[in-house]
Amino acid sequence: MTTFKATGMAALAKVIDPELGVDIVGLGLIYDVTNDETGHCVVTMTLTMMGCPLTDLLADGITTALLALPTVKTVEINLVWSPAWSIARMSRTARLTLGV
Repeated sequence: MTTFKATGMAALAKVIDPELGVDIVGLGLIYDVTNDETGHCVVTMTLTMMGCPLTDLLADGITTALLALPTVKTVEINLVWSPAWSIARMSRTARLTLGV
């Protein structure tokens, strides 16, 4: 049986950071994704830097990707700064893609 977290992360892996060309899961921006019995989905995430000009664009992509899942009715994005993002959070594939 697949957990919602795995399903949610797979959906979020389709959201590409337009500036870097790498998915937001691979970048390590997504800390958690949950869905309750009412279909309310909460994404806990960070950004590579405060004041990122792509925040709204990423939020739209996240919302669209998750609302495409049959069990999701609403999406809430919880933007956090702790723990702070660093390149250590990136997947090996993302590091290779970006030459890090």
